[in-house]
Amino acid sequence: MLLIIPKYMTIISVSLPDTLIEELTAIQKEQGFSGRSEVIRAGLRLLSLETKNTGSITGNITSILILIHNQSDEHVVSDIKHRFEQILKTQIHSHLRENKCLELFILEGEATDIKEMVRLLQISKKMDIIKLIVA
Repeated sequence: MLLIIPKYMTIISVSLPDTLIEELTAIQKEQGFSGRSEVIRAGLRLLSLETKNTGSITGNITSILILIHNQSDEHVVSDIKHRFEQILKTQIHSHLRENKCLELFILEGEATDIKEMVRLLQISKKMDIIKLIVA
């Protein structure tokens, strides 16, 4: 695999809470990245690929949506899921340690509805993890 490195890169400023800085540093050390910027670039590549893959789904689909969030933010999930009851086939809710909740949704319906539900959860900024798996 040939890695092409641009002659210059644009420098941007990103504000992150201390917890994410600690995670960033841990990933850098554990995975052997040369610096934090490399970790961020790798993460952005993965997010970009996932966004492209999710964006290309159309029609009537079946999918699994996995969420992890703080228990105190349960109302956000509840408000959004009630807007999409027509695509919600099954929901499993489990309490994890440290006041975290795991939500597992089996969704079936129009891809546009499923993508909108995911988008609303993402922009809520209350989810620790959001993962959509299309069957």
